Amino acid sequence: MTAPGPADLASLLASGEHDAFRGRPADAVGTLQRAVVVARSQGRPAEVTTAGWLLGVALGAAGRYGGALTVLSPLVDAGQAPDAGPERRRYAALAASTLASVQRQLGRHAVARDADQTALDLTDGTGLAAFDAQLGLAADAVGLGELDAASERAAAAAALVPDGSGEWWRQRVRLGWVQADIALLEGRPHEAADAARGAVRLAEDAAAPRHVAKGLLYLGLAQVSGGSPDAQAAILTLRRAAALAESLGAVPLIWPTRALLGALTASGAGPAAIAESTRSLAAARAAVTAIAGDLPPGVRGEWLSRPEVSALMAGSASS
Repeated sequence: MTAPGPADLASLLASGEHDAFRGRPADAVGTLQRAVVVARSQGRPAEVTTAGWLLGVALGAAGRYGGALTVLSPLVDAGQAPDAGPERRRYAALAASTLASVQRQLGRHAVARDADQTALDLTDGTGLAAFDAQLGLAADAVGLGELDAASERAAAAAALVPDGSGEWWRQRVRLGWVQADIALLEGRPHEAADAARGAVRLAEDAAAPRHVAKGLLYLGLAQVSGGSPDAQAAILTLRRAAALAESLGAVPLIWPTRALLGALTASGAGPAAIAESTRSLAAARAAVTAIAGDLPPGVRGEWLSRPEVSALMAGSASS
């Protein structure tokens, strides 16, 4: 059997990157694991690092947070070594920002902030890696309720986005999410909805369905916060978000989308609404359980004790 060559490695990386950002993240995992093995066998450290970061992205997007932390942490450590070159430091920064994103999803915002600061320290303050770090720090501040810091970091991230660069679609989408978050924190639900709609449009133009689903989740949250009649529109928005997330196996989006949809439809009249609520809440609990199953024991306990998670799971015992 012929050993995979450079062209094969390039194909593995391209396929893995596509599935991580524009397809089913779980499909990217096996491809990128193979890319890591092939790159190591060929003595191609740059490609090992690239594949490792993308693998961390894919694992996180699939809800395999424990695996993501295991893959990403060594990349961050390698970038902090005294002899680390610019490329290794850049990917270490990207890995630190991705690691921070995982920690945020687990509700560990202070831990995430430390990782995002590490990411920023590994950059020269410009480019994609610096953007990810600044935006991550903004998201961390939102989670910690630090409105001024969130706004300042989001503005710093926005200032790094070049005009008219299609390569920055992901960054523009994520900026919209954080802007929606900040608007919600400030009590401006209609502005949050506008930011979320903009993010959805950008993600649709980029053919990135997972990002569309997350934008729809933000839109649904904004519509709920806006009150009636927006709350009724939120059900339609969240149904679309949930269906899209489930088609992609995007577990981190399934649980909050289904939990919110289940809560909204629980107050509806008639057996159909009750049945939808029951199904949605069951799906949310299954997603929470799946995430918990991939976490180390200490982190698992923190995750399951989050107020919104524990409240959701407590409902299964009384249903």
